[in-house]
Amino acid sequence: MTPRAREIAAAARALLEESGPAALTMRALADRLGIKAPSLYKHFPDKHAVEVELTAQMLTESAEALEAAEALETAEALEAAEAHTPGSLEALAEAYRAYALTHPHLYCLATEQPLPRTELPEGLEDRAALPLLRACAGDLDLARAVWAFAHGMVILEIHGRFPADADLDAAWKRGLKALHP
Repeated sequence: MTPRAREIAAAARALLEESGPAALTMRALADRLGIKAPSLYKHFPDKHAVEVELTAQMLTESAEALEAAEALETAEALEAAEAHTPGSLEALAEAYRAYALTHPHLYCLATEQPLPRTELPEGLEDRAALPLLRACAGDLDLARAVWAFAHGMVILEIHGRFPADADLDAAWKRGLKALHP
């Protein structure tokens, strides 16, 4: 991306994070940048292209969070001289949840509509999934089930669908244990 396109994407991200997906319009983005909306189209052909860039940012950042959790756990296991399999589900789930709750509007934008696979950087979706796939010992069906559980838990938490007294940490542990005893 050009420096100006990066500036536009950063402004779109800030607008999204502050006000949510519904507030992300080309007009609002142009207003935030102090320009006319048609000027945006020199860098992004439409709102969808801006959303694709934000989705790519979310996938990149969540992949980095999962990779960091996996690396930390590996380092701790090596330090303790313990046998280790890459990335426990608990560590990855904690990192996934923390990322999503820190960036709820970005998470919702990227996950509550079809994934624009053909428009994302090559290999990005696979990179985001690899830590979980490794933790599931290559079992793709298990990895998908764990991701569906994690996504469901996160999205319900973001949207305030659990009662105030719900012990979500216990629910996460129980769900992960049920999926991978």
